[in-house]
Amino acid sequence: MELFKNTNFDFLGKKWPFIGLSLVLTAAGWISIATKGMKYGIDFKGGAQMSLRFAQEPPVQKIRSALENKLPGEIVVQQVSGKPEVLIGTEIKDEKELNANRQLIDDTLRGMFGGSANGMIDLNNSSAAELAERLRGPLQQAGVPLSEQDLQDLCTAINVYRADHGGILRSADELSSVKGVTPKVIEVLKANVILGPFTILSTDVVGPKIGAELRRQAVLATLYALGGMLVYIAFRFEWIYGVAAVVAVFHDTLITIGLFSLFNKPISLTVVAALLTLVGYSMNDTIVVFDRIRENLKMVRRESLENVINLSVNQTLSRTVLTSGLTLLTALALWLFGGDVLNGFSFALVAGIIVGTYSSVFIASPILVFWQNFRGTGKPVATAPAPRETAGQRKAMRG
Repeated sequence: MELFKNTNFDFLGKKWPFIGLSLVLTAAGWISIATKGMKYGIDFKGGAQMSLRFAQEPPVQKIRSALENKLPGEIVVQQVSGKPEVLIGTEIKDEKELNANRQLIDDTLRGMFGGSANGMIDLNNSSAAELAERLRGPLQQAGVPLSEQDLQDLCTAINVYRADHGGILRSADELSSVKGVTPKVIEVLKANVILGPFTILSTDVVGPKIGAELRRQAVLATLYALGGMLVYIAFRFEWIYGVAAVVAVFHDTLITIGLFSLFNKPISLTVVAALLTLVGYSMNDTIVVFDRIRENLKMVRRESLENVINLSVNQTLSRTVLTSGLTLLTALALWLFGGDVLNGFSFALVAGIIVGTYSSVFIASPILVFWQNFRGTGKPVATAPAPRETAGQRKAMRG
């Protein structure tokens, strides 16, 4: 499928506005990093992050105020857009504080929204073991014949049902379809448990030392990926092609990271995953253009390198627009509708796809032209050695 046929745009003639834009974005991003630094997520700076789901609209400001009064340092309380879910993050500088702060958050929330009262436990935040311990006596007193194994199976089935239905139960009557839950069991539940307005979906805890190690490994993973691609392209084409491709990809990564600092967005492991995805995506786009340049250099040897590059980019224009355009639409959908959890990942994809698409044409390709002019050969950069004439060919030409 071709969107554009027989186009003849002078792409290299328009390279300077894009190079200027890249210089401005790179400078702005790195000035921002130098002045206010990077904002790291829990993955990299260490801390605790808790995800909660509420039965109703969550009182975000109330939660934030309660936690700020009890916990030192930065507290982040964010509602997941479009959902009754809240993410709570707290920075921890001392490894010894990890479990203590996690428990303090848990206790504060339970105290705000119900917790236990008169020996009753919160069914929406109780484990199967806790539930079995609380119901063992009341079920025996109510005359419900259950062995210890039956009791454990019943409590496990109740928790599985709750997890499968969003983690929040609003009435004990909802459990009537669970195997082993009889009307008598429901009566016992109503008398011995409460249904809190929230449930804890997950809790992640990362120590500061582990966070620092993850940062180091993320940087190394990106550099190793770039180094491997440089070796491959230098072997597959010529070393200057590898340098041009890696410079373009490095350019994409630097600008994307700079945009994260400019917009004060946190860098997390999911963002690093997006950056590594962009490294491969941008490199693939550059290789497609370079491969067409190599093919055209064999067919139009008398043309200047600028003309060959323009011809090659025009020939691959439909492919670039289709692949980059459709991928960009998907990333935009994630960014707009994916919520706070996927915001950093999708933002990196959106920024990287836009920057990576134009860098293949306006950053990588001009490097080839610059190298040709620097060498002063006046000839296109070779992609493979020209075949030698045989003695028979030279004799035929003299004849």
